[in-house]
Amino acid sequence: MTDIAYSIGDFFTWTFGILTSLQNAPNYLFIVLGILGIAYWLRLQKNYTKADKEAGRLI
Repeated sequence: MTDIAYSIGDFFTWTFGILTSLQNAPNYLFIVLGILGIAYWLRLQKNYTKADKEAGRLI
């Protein structure tokens, strides 16, 4: 059982080593993905609001 626990710990240590070598690249990737996701969602919301206004369902 300890071999499994140590193997999992070694795997996480290895993956965190990769993250430290990438420095800020993952952070920038997540920021860009977040901005793109928000822009997409806002565009959809604008279309939904426009459709509701045309249908007379929006006050």
